[in-house]
Amino acid sequence: MTDEIVVIEGDGIGREVVPAAVEVLSAFEFDFEFVTAEAGDATRDATGDALPDATYERVADADATLFGAAGETAADVILPLRKAVDSFVNVRPATAYPGVDALRPETDVVFLRENTEGVYSGHEDRLSDDLSTLTRVVTSSASRELAEYACEFVEDGRGPAGDPDEGFTVAHKANVMRETDGRFREEVLAVADERGVDADEELMDAFATKLPLDPTQYGVVVCPNLAGDVLSDLAAGLVGGLGLLPSANVGHDNALFEPVHGTAPDIAGEGVANPTAAILSAAMLLEYLGHAGAADRVREAVETVLAEGPRTGDLGGEATTEEVTAAVVDRL
Repeated sequence: MTDEIVVIEGDGIGREVVPAAVEVLSAFEFDFEFVTAEAGDATRDATGDALPDATYERVADADATLFGAAGETAADVILPLRKAVDSFVNVRPATAYPGVDALRPETDVVFLRENTEGVYSGHEDRLSDDLSTLTRVVTSSASRELAEYACEFVEDGRGPAGDPDEGFTVAHKANVMRETDGRFREEVLAVADERGVDADEELMDAFATKLPLDPTQYGVVVCPNLAGDVLSDLAAGLVGGLGLLPSANVGHDNALFEPVHGTAPDIAGEGVANPTAAILSAAMLLEYLGHAGAADRVREAVETVLAEGPRTGDLGGEATTEEVTAAVVDRL
């Protein structure tokens, strides 16, 4: 059975790292059909629409999507694309690899971020020259759905420790946002209790202090939308930068995979972008489509290249995107 994978390079270094990820996926003899689609700043400039209807529909109908990055139009692209795949969780692992000059080489954390609500739900208004408002949306249903996924995640041993008894940490700010984060906290902890999964909690600002001091305190972290975005970027600084962080936007019957980094306009077009995050996103795609063994092989190849080289400039090397990609494929 053929799996249709929509490929959206987007803007900036997305046009360099996504082809690298596709090259890695193509190294396997799986029955993949790659379908190219357009979105982002360049697409807006050419068509007037950053996310054409045709792209949205292709993503919604595909088995999975591999996305690069968008520039100024990021909110107009990625938020609707997450809705296209009915994504309810954003999975963001932050792992320090041997050979990388990481600030905290002991870091190994996975963030499970609510992906549809919070302050990213799009309810903003400019009411006057002096006043703008933003409505934060939190529902019990979305919070519980994320919690159910988190429980399954740890029960299946997919957390860094691989031990279901490790449970997860809920990071929130319910002491201030009592009705919104309060609801999120209550529902997530209730689901964990119902399923017999160990869950502790941490105020997100305290978490932001404690994580850099001792990242081994945490394994799987369950967060509201904005908190998951910010805290996972904080973790990126501990492991060597955003060029190492992949992510998966998981829905019920579809998913979209993207590196956490943006378009990096300062190096776009120079052929020196680090493809690691995009390649690791491809590994998550393989796992999602049922090819767990292949996903493990990709991760092992990436770890070997990070440890032995070649490396791109952000990791202290001088290699090009193509050279790093070729080294990963060679080790496969």
